[in-house]
Amino acid sequence: MNKGEKVRKEILDKVAEFYRWRKSQESFIPDKSKVHYAGRVYDEKEMMSLVDASLDFWLTAGRFANRFEKEFAEFLGVKYCLLTNSGSSANLLAISALTSSKFGSRRLKPGDEIVTTACGFPTTLSPIIQNNLVPVFIDVDLGTYNIQVDKIEKAITEKTKAIFIAHTLGNPANLGKIMKIIKKYNLWFCEDNCDSLGSRYKGKYTGTFGHISTCSFYPAHHITMGEGGAVLTNDPLLKKIILSFRDWGRDCWCEPGHDNTCEKRFSWQLGKLPFGYDHKYIYSHIGYNLKVTDMQAAVGVEQLKKLPEFIEKRKENFKILYDGLRKYEKYFILPQATRNSEPSWFGFPILVREGTSFTRDETVKYLEENKIATRMLFGGNLTKQPAYENIKYRIFGPLENTDLVMNNLFWIGVYPGISQEEISFILNKIGKFMKGYR
Repeated sequence: MNKGEKVRKEILDKVAEFYRWRKSQESFIPDKSKVHYAGRVYDEKEMMSLVDASLDFWLTAGRFANRFEKEFAEFLGVKYCLLTNSGSSANLLAISALTSSKFGSRRLKPGDEIVTTACGFPTTLSPIIQNNLVPVFIDVDLGTYNIQVDKIEKAITEKTKAIFIAHTLGNPANLGKIMKIIKKYNLWFCEDNCDSLGSRYKGKYTGTFGHISTCSFYPAHHITMGEGGAVLTNDPLLKKIILSFRDWGRDCWCEPGHDNTCEKRFSWQLGKLPFGYDHKYIYSHIGYNLKVTDMQAAVGVEQLKKLPEFIEKRKENFKILYDGLRKYEKYFILPQATRNSEPSWFGFPILVREGTSFTRDETVKYLEENKIATRMLFGGNLTKQPAYENIKYRIFGPLENTDLVMNNLFWIGVYPGISQEEISFILNKIGKFMKGYR
């Protein structure tokens, strides 16, 4: 071991010592500590990996990013994983890639329609708008809060070119019916898998059905890099196009710090450029710079090792909450797993039934006052958000359930960091609230 290696080991040993000290300071005190809806779950391994990467001082994607992309793709069983700086950027890259001229007549063009829902997170919708495409909104089913698949085929017109949906709070959409429609009409299918990592439909992971799928590694999600996301595909052409859009729109596919991967760097002639123009500075798309840093990926490498445990813990926490809340089904619609699915739950949605003598807002106010964090189902009905007041869109059928979600639904956490003591605290507080209405 040389001096550099010795010093590095000493630093990492101290990081582990610091983590153990900080962890020893944590405790849950009922009525004083906040019960979070989500959060980072990590140990000294993530901190050591992060510091290890920082000591390399390789500030863009490097050895940790390469390792994560390989291992994450292997975990899900897809060919290609491309890291990016957020799940939102992943969604932007997914839709933007489909506008590439390299797809000829199949490329998405301004005015083409994308079937989706108005019930969800804005960055599933925003890339559609940002690429001058037209969202077609279909309502969701209560209980699963996923797209009403029976309406999709009826909503298709000659302008319909793709379906882009999220699996809501980890609950898979009805992928069996969706994939039949995709095949029948030769549509593109993009899966927003940001809230659903580890969920399965008929035994197969969500995020492996679409032409493109996306993941997020924000701290609230199943694993985290702090900020970060990924785009996944089995298609080598899509992989190349996504890479181009992510890396400034360039035609070159060299990794940072590498030159002449194609072995003809000065032998290309593209566009109206002169023959031999440096391939590292030829641009085939109007792209972005949405790369990840190696320090983020270093955290992800260790998080990925914990993912199977995290998935099982989410399922376990969900079941305990469900069993504890079943007695209140007269007042609440509790979540229902999609048929043939095995969700890796992101949260536990609770919808206050219409006609109940208390409201969603009263319930949320009570829980928050008792230090139990709650969240809405993101943007509710996105057509009523100020950001989307003047966009062009089409609605197929009424959005009655979407409005009901906007007005009556909230969710609480099931993430692996919630202890059994905290879950018991949640159920106890809800029980006290319900005593006045039973």
